[in-house]
Amino acid sequence: MEEMISAEPPVAEAVAGSDGLAQLTDEVRRCHAAGEPISVVGCGTSEHGARAIAAQLDDAFGHRGVRPVGRQALEAAIDPSPGGLCIGISHDGATHATRLALDAAREAGATTALITASPQGPMLAAADLVVVTPTQDRSWCHTVGYSSPLVVGAVIAGSVADRPVDPAVLRAHLDDCLQVRQSAAEIAANLAGVEHLVVVGGGYDRISADEFVLKVEEGLHLPSAARDLETFLHGHLPACDERTGLVIFATEHRGRPRRTDRGRLLLRAARRVGMPCAAIMVPAVESVWGRELTNAGRIMLPHAARLLPTTSALCASAMALQLLTLELVHARGTYPDLIRREQEAWRDAAAITEGDNVW
Repeated sequence: MEEMISAEPPVAEAVAGSDGLAQLTDEVRRCHAAGEPISVVGCGTSEHGARAIAAQLDDAFGHRGVRPVGRQALEAAIDPSPGGLCIGISHDGATHATRLALDAAREAGATTALITASPQGPMLAAADLVVVTPTQDRSWCHTVGYSSPLVVGAVIAGSVADRPVDPAVLRAHLDDCLQVRQSAAEIAANLAGVEHLVVVGGGYDRISADEFVLKVEEGLHLPSAARDLETFLHGHLPACDERTGLVIFATEHRGRPRRTDRGRLLLRAARRVGMPCAAIMVPAVESVWGRELTNAGRIMLPHAARLLPTTSALCASAMALQLLTLELVHARGTYPDLIRREQEAWRDAAAITEGDNVW
């Protein structure tokens, strides 16, 4: 996992030149101009990558017209959108639910596309368009498996918005993001003893919150939950105390003043019941949230002005949440790469959930 995170800046630069990107970009443009639906689907980390792609495309289109959506693959298979474009994300090219979603989309008249790191995967037959990213994740606690499709979305969104992504600029942005590791280590030390973790984010920060919870539960085996910013203020605090850690993402640029004010109240309430609180944030929020409210630490993310706001924030948040997971792994002494399948019960459980594709 650590090696994969360190490799992400050069991998991102390489992803930006992947074969098939131009054709997929053309189809995205065509669908949006025609008012046809664009859905991006996946499971697990790939679902979060799908939602991140949809958020970037929505930003590129100015939040106008038929808005791209990110969906969980099984739900998309059960209830496909008619026509348009369905983009599947499957890092290994073999995710059964995502294959079902692409098959259902094709039957409903959609053009299908696949973003994968596996040039030989069985899902290629389900896709009219294919983008193969260059690096397969060597850890099952996926990091490159999240950032690679995110970068594919960045390139497409940048082209659509007439702000083409310079791969060197993207690589430099991710290199800058690697520098937050010391801040991540400080937060990890302060959260090492918690028994439960709550992660909060509004807007596209909710995507980062969901991905962070997945990394924490895969890599640390620590029960965690993601909540929308406003939702957490309505009934969830009674289950929290000094044994419950809080991490809040604050990068979403839309409605920032209101989100920042609500986040400050959330932090005040959380601190009152004893929760150790940390933030992954942009500098614009720093002056509003005093350090006493983020007593477990804060990660300040760099901004890349030449990228779309959504791209800059989601890429930076991805690096930060991965580095924080890694530092928590070191602090708690767990082994993330096999997501607990080195232990018999969890290995058997995985076989149960992954062994039956007759559905």
